[in-house]
Amino acid sequence: MANNAKKRKHTHPTAIAKMVKLTPSKARLVADLVRGKDVEDAFNILRFTNKKASRFIEKVVQSAVANAVNDEYFNFDEDKLYIEKITIDEGPKLKRMRPRAMGRADVILKKTSHITVVLNEKKEG
Repeated sequence: MANNAKKRKHTHPTAIAKMVKLTPSKARLVADLVRGKDVEDAFNILRFTNKKASRFIEKVVQSAVANAVNDEYFNFDEDKLYIEKITIDEGPKLKRMRPRAMGRADVILKKTSHITVVLNEKKEG
């Protein structure tokens, strides 16, 4: 078990979604709503938030919960989990050209995001 702990990159259950076709600024608005909340409360907030980002963040939180419950290293109780940290980082931008007047072109940047969710278990008392 000690060797396994050295090889692990994360000490808490984590899930990451990369290259999500969503601007980071719009995703951060939804991430701020659920940061620090219990997992069940976060799911309720995300289900009733009318934003595109809520679907992607909900999937990442579900994946993190599955990692916390099913991994024998963590083996956390699902009822005690809360979102300790949620970050929305900027991914690579897709560059597209748009024709403009007099033979010119404008660059259109299609932004992507990396969503990281870290869970932890609430301590009793």
